Order: sequence, then C-alpha cells, then structure tokens
Amino acid sequence: MSSIFEKITDAQKSGKTCALCTITKTEGSTPRKAGSKMLVYKDLQIEGSIGGGALESECIKNAQAVLMSNKPQLFVHQLEKDHQMSCGGFVEIFIEPLNIQKKLYIFGGGHVGKALSEFATLLNFQVTVIDSRKEIIENYANKNIKTLNLDIKSAFEILPFDEHVFICTATHEHSGDREVIMNALTKKYCYLGMIGSTRKVAKTKQILQENGFSNQQINSIDMPMGIAIKCETPEEIAISIVAKLIDVRLSI
Repeated sequence: MSSIFEKITDAQKSGKTCALCTITKTEGSTPRKAGSKMLVYKDLQIEGSIGGGALESECIKNAQAVLMSNKPQLFVHQLEKDHQMSCGGFVEIFIEPLNIQKKLYIFGGGHVGKALSEFATLLNFQVTVIDSRKEIIENYANKNIKTLNLDIKSAFEILPFDEHVFICTATHEHSGDREVIMNALTKKYCYLGMIGSTRKVAKTKQILQENGFSNQQINSIDMPMGIAIKCETPEEIAISIVAKLIDVRLSI
C-alpha cells in the first residue's frame, strides 16, 4: 500500500490539484491523534483519513476552500459542539495547498537550452527539451531531463498543455522560434518566452500581427525572455531566464 507521501509525490508529478490535511493537536477523546494526515483532491477524492464522519466531511469542505484561496489555514473543531460527535474532544487541523510541479518545455537544446534545463531541474521544474537534431539530444545525460527528438509540429501534437506549463523557445533558427510561438498561442499555458535581440522581437511581433494574433496575445509573450541583466554566456543568459520563471511561478 502506498504511503501518503508517495501519493503526494504522485499528485505533484501528475499535476493533480490537492491539499494536505494534518491533525496538529488533539485534546480529550478523538477518532485520530496528532500527525494523522489526509489528502483531498480538487474532485473531492481523498487519500488517508483524519477520523471519518462529520469531522472528515467538514475537513473536505475546508480543504476545497483552501484550494480556492491557495493559502494554508488552521481549523479548530470542538467535536461535540460543532459536529455533534459524542466523543467530545478537540481537534486542530492544518490544511495546506500542495504546489504542483510546473512543467517546462524548452524548444531548442543548444547551449542556452542545455544550461537552462540544468538550472531549471535543480529548481524543481519538470523539464522536457525538444529538438529535431538527434546529435544535440544525444548529448543530454541528466536522467531528470526528458528529451524529445521531434520537430516542432510533432511535439505540439503529443505534449500536454495546461495552466501549469512554462514554454521557452531558443531554437537554432528564428523561424523555429516563431513556429513555437504561433503554436503555443493556441494552447493553454502559464508562461511563454522567446530568446532574441530587439530586432528579432520586433520582426516576430510584426509576423504575429500579420497572422491575426491580437495585441493582447502578443504582449503576453516574454520576449526577449528573462530578467534584464547584463549577460553574455549561455549560462548567464540561462540564469536570467530561470530567474524570470521563478518570479512567475511565485506570482501565481
């Protein structure tokens, strides 16, 4: 039987929204004691138990409220007074929303893409690097970085997209970056960024306008992506980009 901690890891990796409920304090007669845990998913499914009955039912409702606010909260229950439970004890339950591991799709596995993938993995992003060049993909040895030797169109056909996805494009061709941007704008995502010079960004905006994309869509793209710092090497550029990703992740 999987432990509650394994269930938490599975939920974070699969992107399932959930909250962890932990009994932090009890007094008197209570169905479960301090340390008992229950995982509540957005769809009301649960793993584990904090005691069953009216207390657990109310805890599930509280967990849904915490998921809505995305802020942890401590709940106090007088069992007899609040839930007509004859055991009559006192229970404190701390409920916290669990941060879902964000998925980062890096289009382009060259120098910047490789440095970015390494830094992002260390910062708990679930990283996938996409590149059509087999010799580039074969240079990736980090087992925590998933690689796809695919062209851009094929990658967009198989990759899952949702509000937890970050997309960075740094392909070896300007046309490749624009193809990524135009495909990404038709998907759901949290962040979309493109590497490039001022001239490349201006040309990309012009092409996007010519292809019918709105100013709101165009202005939502982080280009040139990253925090504005003085940088030259692939590693320095990657640091500026991952700093932006962290800023976005902590802002949502």
